[in-house]
This record gives sequence, structure tokens and C-alpha cells, in this order.
Amino acid sequence: MEDLANKKCVPCEGGIPAFDIKEIHKYLKKIDGWNVLENKDKSFYIEKNFKFSNYLESEKFVINVGKVAETEGHHPDIAFGWGYAKIKISTHAIKGLAESDFVLAAKIDKI
Repeated sequence: MEDLANKKCVPCEGGIPAFDIKEIHKYLKKIDGWNVLENKDKSFYIEKNFKFSNYLESEKFVINVGKVAETEGHHPDIAFGWGYAKIKISTHAIKGLAESDFVLAAKIDKI
């Protein structure tokens, strides 16, 4: 299968089913260090924690994530501070995960 980082995110406005857990695990093998987690409403998302040596490195990373997200038209939830950043990705329109979520994760890993 094609490297996910070379694909483009495809906008999702709903109308398609979210990946089931079997499909999620198939894609999870193609990205490095991301965890699949479940919301209270039983929808899934992927999340990864990144570590840095200071605040400026965290901030620079988050700015670069923002640039990728804007280019792809797919925007993760981001929390960051001194020496860390946490990225959470899902497709809100389908309340779960789709291929574009994993594409974005792969692109973020290339930063």
C-alpha cells in the first residue's frame, strides 16, 4: 500500500461509516507511536504525545503541524506547553476515524 504520508487528506462531510476497530488496527500499523483511544460516546480517535527539550521547540512543532493541517484541510486538536505537544485526530463529521486521519498522522510524523 502507498505510503500514507504521500496521500492527500480527503474532506469528509459525513455520509460514510467510521472505520471499525479491525480497519483502525490495519492503519495503525502504518503510523509510528500513535494510540487509538475511545471517547465517552464510544467513537474512536488517535493520539500521540511528542517530547521536546524546551518550550520553543514545542511551539515550533505546533506551528508546523498547523501548516500541514491547513494545507490538508484537516485539523487536529492540539495541546502543548514546555517540552511537550499532544495531537488528537479524528473526523468529527463521522464521529470516528477515516483514512485521512491516518494520512494526517503520517504527515505529522514527518515534521
